[in-house]
Amino acid sequence: MPKERLSVVVTRRLPAEVETRLSELFDVRLRETDAPMTRNELVDAMKTADVLVPTITDTIDASVIGQAGDRLKLIANYGAGVDNIDVATARQRGILVSNTPGVLTDDTADMTMALILAVSRRIREGMKAMETGHWEGWAPTAFLGGRVGGRRLGILGMGRIGQAVARRAAAFGMQVHYHNRRRLRPETEQELDATYWDSLDQMVSRMDVLSINCPHTPSTFHLMNARRLKLMKPDAVIVNTSRGEVIDENALTRMLRAGDLAGAGLDVYEQGTKVNPRLRELENVVLLPHMGSATRESRVEMGEKVIINIKTFSDGHRPPDQVVPSML
Repeated sequence: MPKERLSVVVTRRLPAEVETRLSELFDVRLRETDAPMTRNELVDAMKTADVLVPTITDTIDASVIGQAGDRLKLIANYGAGVDNIDVATARQRGILVSNTPGVLTDDTADMTMALILAVSRRIREGMKAMETGHWEGWAPTAFLGGRVGGRRLGILGMGRIGQAVARRAAAFGMQVHYHNRRRLRPETEQELDATYWDSLDQMVSRMDVLSINCPHTPSTFHLMNARRLKLMKPDAVIVNTSRGEVIDENALTRMLRAGDLAGAGLDVYEQGTKVNPRLRELENVVLLPHMGSATRESRVEMGEKVIINIKTFSDGHRPPDQVVPSML
């Protein structure tokens, strides 16, 4: 007798090939539109499914998990970050949580370097001059930015993405420094030619460019607060492709407006899509719509990881990318 297929609910539209494969393997309910589910829709889905496939746009807190049905046994997150999910509460309810680590590394590191270059070389201002027809020709002092080669890059968070950023930065001739919860192994430090700083305060005060590459956890919320931002050099640049909550966005905006920082490149924001309107007005800021991992390749690979996690769980084994609270 054939095994009954798992009931899987997907909260957002995924790449077509991923949706097709999910449909072949499971009793799947796909999202007809790409709008995020409402809280009530999310609760309804969790009452009827064996597996929920959410994204970072879905807030699955203790209240939502408390309303899940007895069938729900796996939340297979389509994304590497799981700060949108109360993993501890899910675990208490006997619900496993998995994610999709690793596949976003190179694409996010590429975007980090793109932002470093865009801010340092004033690309936004140059594009605006061309788009508005205000360019009157080359001039010796027009659009003068800063050379990235030789600059000190401080990486806050030296995990997979931080290390990928370090390798790219070294190719541009940057000096790599880092602060991390745990110091890297000596051979890894030597390979990356990276200098470790035990004190975050001391590191940020000496860097020309600061790249945020750590996850959002209770301990990293506003890690770059007003006090620490003020330690940065006035000609320094800050780039964030990780999580918006790591930076006090209001304090950052005030400093950029006052000229206390040279510029910022942001792909993520503290309030999600509610970007501080004063940031939009600044010429020395490059803003992107959370597109650090937005390549066709990464989105498909994320889907493949989701499928592997669900299929492994369906076969009675622990999902290879299971997340446990101690990992956070």
